[in-house]
Amino acid sequence: MATSTPQTVPLLDGGNWRRSNSTNTADVYNPSTGEIIAEVPLCDEAETAAIIESAARALPAWSETPAVERARVMFKFRQLMEDHFDELAALVTREHGKTLPEARAEVQRGLEMVEFACGVPSLLTGETLPNIAASVDAETNRHPVGVCVGITPYNFPSMVPLWMIPVALVCGNTFVLKPSEKVPLSSIRLGELLVAAGLPAGVFNIVHGDKTCVDVLLTHPSVAAISFVGSTAIAKYIYETGTQNAKRVQAAGGAKNHLIIMPDADLEQSVKALAASAYGCAGQRCMAGSVAVAVGEIAEPLVGELCSHASSLTVGPTDGNEGVDVGPLIRREHLDRVSSYIDIASSEGADVALDGRVGDDSFLLGPCVVDRVQPDMRLASEEIFGPVLSVMRANDLESALEIGRNCPYGNGASIFTRDGYAAREFKQHFNAGMIGINVGVPAPMAWFPFTGWNQSFFGDLHLQGSESVHFYTRQKTILTRWFQSADSSHHDPVWKTQR
Repeated sequence: MATSTPQTVPLLDGGNWRRSNSTNTADVYNPSTGEIIAEVPLCDEAETAAIIESAARALPAWSETPAVERARVMFKFRQLMEDHFDELAALVTREHGKTLPEARAEVQRGLEMVEFACGVPSLLTGETLPNIAASVDAETNRHPVGVCVGITPYNFPSMVPLWMIPVALVCGNTFVLKPSEKVPLSSIRLGELLVAAGLPAGVFNIVHGDKTCVDVLLTHPSVAAISFVGSTAIAKYIYETGTQNAKRVQAAGGAKNHLIIMPDADLEQSVKALAASAYGCAGQRCMAGSVAVAVGEIAEPLVGELCSHASSLTVGPTDGNEGVDVGPLIRREHLDRVSSYIDIASSEGADVALDGRVGDDSFLLGPCVVDRVQPDMRLASEEIFGPVLSVMRANDLESALEIGRNCPYGNGASIFTRDGYAAREFKQHFNAGMIGINVGVPAPMAWFPFTGWNQSFFGDLHLQGSESVHFYTRQKTILTRWFQSADSSHHDPVWKTQR
C-alpha cells in the first residue's frame, strides 16, 4: 500500500496529550486510497490502568460539579462541533470511507446526542412525597456511577462515541474511551474539542489498544460501567466479563435486519428505501437492511427493480469525491470476507441476481442482490456487514413474521405496506426492538433508546434516550423525619402497623 509519513495517534491521559509507551502499533488506512495515514498504539496493561486511574482521580471534583455547570460544557462542545462540522465529516470519510453525505449525517446524529445531553439536568430530578408516613418525607435523587468506559466500533467513528460520552459526563461521571484501532482519528478530534470546551483534566480520557487493553478496562476495580457497540460475539464477551467483575454493562451486538415488502407496497418508494438501507454506509452498520422478505406476487417485480436501481448507483472512492453513492469497505480483509458470501450463495443454490464485485485492488464492492435465499442458508442467518441484500420469499404476512421469530438477532425490522392491519400486526409481533413502517432504517434519534433485542443486545438499559441517563446514574431513596422537641415520640412511623 502507498504510504506518506503517517501520524502517530496520541493518548489523552489526565488532560495531557502524549505518546504511548507501547512499541506495538496498528496501521490506520484511508479506505479510498489504501494509504496508511496513521499508526495507533496498542497500550499494555500498565498504561491502560494508569489512564483509568487518571479518570478516577478526576471523579470526586467532577461529580460534585453542579449538573447545570456540567451541561454548560456540553453547550460549548456543541457549538465547537457546529463550527468544525465539515472538518469532522471529512475526517469520518477519510478514515472510514463513508460518502461525504453519509459522514455529514453521522456527525449530525452525534451532534443530536450532545444536544440531548445539554438537557439531561432536567432528567436528573428526583421524586418526592411529603408525609409518606407520619412526619416522614420521602425523596429520590440520582448520583453518578463513577468511572465509565466506552468501547466503540469502526463503522461510526464519530456518532457511536457520542452515544456515550455526553450523557455520561453530564450525569457526573468521568470517562475512558477506547475507540476502534481502525478509526481513532475522529475520537481524537472530538477529544480536542471537549478539552477546548473547558472540560477539566482527567474527566475525559482516550486509550488505544486490542484485547489486552480491553480486558483491563473490563476488570479494573476503578471502573464502574462499560458501554460497548460491536459484533455479537464480542458484545457477549464484554457483557459476561464485565458483569462477572461487578460492572454495569450495556453491550450492543450484531444484527440481521429484515425488510418485509407486502404485495400492496409502493414499489418505487420501497425499492429506494431498501437500497438506501442495504447499501448505505456500504452495508457496514448494525441497522442495515440485510434480508428483504418479498410477500406474494411482489417478489418478481421487486427483484427486477432492485437490480435496476442498485446497478445505477455510483461506486467509488469517497475521500474528496462527493459524486459517489457507495464507498469502500474498511479493509481488504473485510472486503474479501463480504465478497465470499457471493460464492457461498451460489454454492448453496441461491440466485445471484446482481454481483457487485469490482475485481481490482481497491476496497470497493458494489451493491449485490441475492434472490431465493432459503432459511437454512448462511446468507439468511449470518451477519455479512457489507452491501449484500438477500431476498427471501414468503406466501403471506404470517410466514414473514415466522422468519423473524427464527432469527437469533433482534435489532431492527421494517414493513412496506399501505395496509394498516398488516402494519399493526407487524409492529406488534415482529421479533425485533426497533420497528419501521415504510421506513428503511428504523434507528431512533437521540431522544429515544436504541432498543436492540435478543442476541443484538446484552444488558438491561439501552444506549440513547432516558435509558442512557438511568444507565449512567444510580438512584438513592431518602426518608427524612424531624422531631419537634426532645419530648417527641421515638416510635418509628414507617413501621407502624395498621392494626
